[in-house]
Amino acid sequence: MLKWHVVLSKSDRKKIEMVLRSKQVPLEAKKRAQILIDIDEAGGRTPDGVSSVTKRRGVAPVTVTETRKKFAEGGIDAALFRKKRATPPTPPKVTGAVEAHIIACACSAVPEGFTRWSMQMIADKVVLNGIIDSISDETVRKVLKKRNFNRTV
Repeated sequence: MLKWHVVLSKSDRKKIEMVLRSKQVPLEAKKRAQILIDIDEAGGRTPDGVSSVTKRRGVAPVTVTETRKKFAEGGIDAALFRKKRATPPTPPKVTGAVEAHIIACACSAVPEGFTRWSMQMIADKVVLNGIIDSISDETVRKVLKKRNFNRTV
């Protein structure tokens, strides 16, 4: 006995057909669309078993089960496409205020005995000023490059 049933409506079938025809849709979504067609119970049809679908589509049994579950719980979009992240995995360490301090430091007068700022000197100065806990010279380089800042003066 199946725990999650898949009964595709006409609009669901149209969406699946559009996904299968599209060239911009990832292969992963196309595989899931094919799986949904194979396990559809619409019109009193008995769905193909998991093992026959896995052999025909070349996917793992868990893929068929998860696709069935996602469709039953979240609908066609949840079954076909991955969920978008609400936030990045880690918040960015360098914010606009930190970038502004890096650029201000790079534009300021060079310390005594040097001809220009090095990336490490800028990083050390920003940390010493208490703007950020720690920052690498590579991050400083990326910030300056992003802003098209030229240190050759």
